[in-house]
Amino acid sequence: MSDVTSAELRALMAHVPSVEQVMASAAFVTLAGEFGRAQVLATLRSALDGWRAAALSGCASVGALDLPELTASVERSLHERNRARFRTVFNLTGTVLHTNLGRALLPDTAISAVVAALTRPANLEFDLETGKRGDRDDLIDELMCELTGAEAATVVNNNAAAVLLTLSALASRKEVIVSRGELVEIGGAFRIPDIMSRAGAKLREVGTTNRTHLKDYDEAIGPRTALLMKVHTSNYAINGFTKEVTVSGLAPLSKERGVPIAVDLGSGTLVDLTQWGLPREDTVRETILAGADVVTFSGDKLLGGPQAGLIVGRRDLIAKIKKHPLKRALRVGKLTLAALEPVLQLYRAPELLAERLTTLRLLTRPADAIRAAAERVQPALQRAAAERYTVLVEPMFSQIGSGALPVEVLPSYGLVVRMTDGKRGGRQLLALEKKLREMPRPVIGRVADDALRLDLRCLEAADEAEFVAQLVGPEE
Repeated sequence: MSDVTSAELRALMAHVPSVEQVMASAAFVTLAGEFGRAQVLATLRSALDGWRAAALSGCASVGALDLPELTASVERSLHERNRARFRTVFNLTGTVLHTNLGRALLPDTAISAVVAALTRPANLEFDLETGKRGDRDDLIDELMCELTGAEAATVVNNNAAAVLLTLSALASRKEVIVSRGELVEIGGAFRIPDIMSRAGAKLREVGTTNRTHLKDYDEAIGPRTALLMKVHTSNYAINGFTKEVTVSGLAPLSKERGVPIAVDLGSGTLVDLTQWGLPREDTVRETILAGADVVTFSGDKLLGGPQAGLIVGRRDLIAKIKKHPLKRALRVGKLTLAALEPVLQLYRAPELLAERLTTLRLLTRPADAIRAAAERVQPALQRAAAERYTVLVEPMFSQIGSGALPVEVLPSYGLVVRMTDGKRGGRQLLALEKKLREMPRPVIGRVADDALRLDLRCLEAADEAEFVAQLVGPEE
């Protein structure tokens, strides 16, 4: 305030309009009709308070109080305040099942089912045959058993919840035997030992990081042993001088000693992926046939459905899991079930799966088709990036993601942006990457090896025009 005299301040303040007068103007009546009077009023007052603070420091402009300028300022603030935080993006990272970007994309049949569940009442817990209250698990139980060969099934909100519930129901205050090489940590510091502790189970490690033998399990079984547990090693692989006991290798010991086998498949699949040229991954059915008594896996990874944790296995063990108090806390809502059922139904026609299941379609997309897409959109990105950057179409490798087949890669193509002058350009590349993230539909790529890399595996034809349009801009 030292730079503003009292007289100057009074003169400035004389220009502050009446709030009610502004709210009565046609422009603000329109804004109130769109955003509600209370929100518009609060935003207007905030704008005027900001102007007063600027006036005190000598930085205020009287023109900012003119009705058109004030209207534009308040409207910008309202739109920014009401802009959705949850937004769709272009996933050009090269990771198909990207945990941070929502993992699996749902097929059309699942989307239609979710819309119907959002807008109409449904038989979530109502038995249409008896007219009495039903069990929401009944909506998918029969289908899951058909596809996996299990005796019973249940569903919770994610695979971490499935593991927690299984351990809580079957191994509370008892021991669970796990190979040291399978004590994994996945995203968000989710660790198997921590989950066991929260479930009230005691971890009994056997073997070493790289080698575990059947006798290690046999010698560890005692009167308080509740489960023999196998865990899918998400996000890494151990190679070289290694040894592990498979589920089929554990099965005779399990039966002899009367200790069930629980398998956390993590990113479980229901079909043999090798028929589409993808790497080998044990299916849920194979795991059940090998001797697993309980299997947990995700719904939103290789399965290609909504976020969910599926638990299948022996009828008596699943019944015990469903009766545990945690089951209600971890159960899924109607939207998950509405999406999950049509996704599972697609697996009844496996010969059509690569066409109908979005995740599988992306994973099996031919490299030549991806290259053609990159060549089509390259000119638009080059114009948007300007002369200081050079945009080239180059081969690259995609990842499946979300812990599924962690060391496997898929041949792909994409756009690679480098500095035209040949310099490293770290700051400039990060600035361009930020500019793409700030677009109406954010573009998510990755900066690596002195280049901005946009893998186009997940840019399908339906989204290509939108991608190009926002690069080109409305003026063109």
